[in-house]
Amino acid sequence: MSPKRKRRVLAIDDEPVMTEWLKVLLEHAGFEVKTAPVGTRGEEIFKTWHPDAVITDLMLPDVDGIELIRRFKQLDPEAGVIIITGQGNIPQSVEAVKAGAFDFLEKPVDAERLLDKLEKAIKQKTLIDENEQLKARLEDRYKFQNVIGKSKKMQELFDLVESVAASEANILLQGENGTGKELIANAIHFNSKRNKGPFIKINCAAIPKDLIESELFGYKKGAFTGATMDKEGLFEMAEGGSLLLDEIGEMPPYLQTKLLRVLQEREYRPIGSDRIVHVDFRLICATNSDLDASLREGKLREDLYFRINTITMRVPPLRERTEDIPLLCDYFLDKFRSRYQKNVKTLAPSVYHLLIRNRWSGNVRELENAIERAVLVAKGSEIAVTDLPESIREESATAADFVIPPHRTLAEIEKMAILQTLQRTNWNKQEAAQILGLYRPTLYSKMKKHEIRDGAKSARAVSASPPARQ
Repeated sequence: MSPKRKRRVLAIDDEPVMTEWLKVLLEHAGFEVKTAPVGTRGEEIFKTWHPDAVITDLMLPDVDGIELIRRFKQLDPEAGVIIITGQGNIPQSVEAVKAGAFDFLEKPVDAERLLDKLEKAIKQKTLIDENEQLKARLEDRYKFQNVIGKSKKMQELFDLVESVAASEANILLQGENGTGKELIANAIHFNSKRNKGPFIKINCAAIPKDLIESELFGYKKGAFTGATMDKEGLFEMAEGGSLLLDEIGEMPPYLQTKLLRVLQEREYRPIGSDRIVHVDFRLICATNSDLDASLREGKLREDLYFRINTITMRVPPLRERTEDIPLLCDYFLDKFRSRYQKNVKTLAPSVYHLLIRNRWSGNVRELENAIERAVLVAKGSEIAVTDLPESIREESATAADFVIPPHRTLAEIEKMAILQTLQRTNWNKQEAAQILGLYRPTLYSKMKKHEIRDGAKSARAVSASPPARQ
């Protein structure tokens, strides 16, 4: 309700003397008033005028007063309705309150008591409206372009997105798989000045390395075997918009050189063509790998790295923002309850406890899958622990706190603490260093001192190695 607008009151009574008295009294008290002699006319006025409160006689000639209250409450659940009733109608007045009326007064009506109840009814409606508006603002804040989070880390990330989205700066998004890097990229694009332009995305890890160049640059018919027609490159398709290069660390080195040239000169030639294409796009890159390690190992060009990370945003893993888990659970519960038409209304407290303790190696995506599965298999209206995926239940059962074994040296204990922390963080050295209270270079040095090999690299090496010959 605008503070400049007078508060509106609708008065309904079949006695002209009563409606006239109410109109004079209420207008003198500063209200804007409309009157109706019957319930049907009052309902018409209510629908179009949207009063802040209603004063109505319970006994009307054309409609039951209690039924009229129910109609008002359907149209506006927060509407304050005050009943005026004759002596001897107390039971009906109580029933009216149960139907949603704010309060009732007996005739003859005391002016001061009426104004007092009216003020309280409007104040209650105003508070409820303000709370709903605040709730809507908070929900918008916690759900930023489909990215959900009220934790401090996510609020800081939302603030950073809002601060830089309108700029032309290149953005580098760092975060584990499933944290929502693509959703953040969407938020950047749709809050930018390029939001009316295209948003083109390519996952460098999902396309064979020998095909990435033709996807990015396009080609001329006949440029190579299989090039049966001209193909527009993604650089050209992103004209006037944004381009997301997901898993930029997987781009072959020779293509990194060509990408750098495009970013510097803003032009290129499609494969096999003499045509020069001028490009205008905003670059957003994303990675789940440690780019500092890629720089040291020579997998990523240093000049390209400094070109793409004008602004670096770290999307935190779910285990670093566990206070967001209930919010995410509610969102996914609503989503899948509606999709599968299930009568699942809530999660048992033991489920929340289990979810908050989980490490979530798959992050938000893993949580979403867990809630979807739970909604599908739940028998009642509440999700139970047994409805969760077995992997989550097993991880909780086997999780143990760090225990110092007896008869170990300080160096051995330090090695165990570092190793267990690295394992708990899925070998995320930045996160492990934060947990241990170390600078990352210090962690590297201690890993070298204790001869701790990178478990993530070892796992990748094993999965990539050819099977042993029989």
